[in-house]
Amino acid sequence: MGSDNSDHRVRLDKWLWAARFYKTRSIAKAAIEGGKVHYNQHRTKPGKMVEEGATVRLKQGTQEKVVVIDRLSEVRRGAPEAQTLYHETEDSQARREEEQWRRRTLQAADRPPARRPNKKDRRDIRRFKDQHGL
Repeated sequence: MGSDNSDHRVRLDKWLWAARFYKTRSIAKAAIEGGKVHYNQHRTKPGKMVEEGATVRLKQGTQEKVVVIDRLSEVRRGAPEAQTLYHETEDSQARREEEQWRRRTLQAADRPPARRPNKKDRRDIRRFKDQHGL
């Protein structure tokens, strides 16, 4: 898989596929063309040759990741090996975890109660509303 060869060149769509961000190269290509992938803060084309140390920002659904390319590969291997091709920036991880927490708390607020109020609960609700002028 290595990047020992200094003139080893890999297309962006192929690298994204090998790093397991996308299931197929055609999906990776569509994401790049759709503006969901930025290479070194710029929109790019699927045929862009990637370099080690470059940053790639990609959106997948509601998540946005910023990763730095550590190694080059055009061969898709297992997930543990694919994760050695890049590392996510600390900023990106913190932002993603914050967004995930916010999404989870909003979902919990929208959820209906587990059961309908019984007679005692209805009395308590009515008493609360009367005391607070609601």
